[in-house]
Amino acid sequence: MCGLCGALGGESHWSATHTLDPEQAADERRRERAYRIALINSVLESARVTVKDFQNTSYLVSTATGKQALATDLGEIWRAVADLTGRAVDPLSALFVGEEQAHG
Repeated sequence: MCGLCGALGGESHWSATHTLDPEQAADERRRERAYRIALINSVLESARVTVKDFQNTSYLVSTATGKQALATDLGEIWRAVADLTGRAVDPLSALFVGEEQAHG
């Protein structure tokens, strides 16, 4: 079996919303995914971790030192960050830290 077979499909994650109009669905999903990745990267910036789209089915999580892991949804992204960096990242506290710095 190919190593990519597990990344080529799968169930939709709750965070991946879908439009009802089939003609607009693919474009809308790409825009939503790009926006979601931008938000995730802003949260992970201080951890020096980046997330990129991987074939529109998974996410490639990378550290500044070159370590990489594939993740299929948001929960797996946070686990991959913890595995790659050796420390857990709480995405909610990262958002609040950014907000406090903006007001402080």
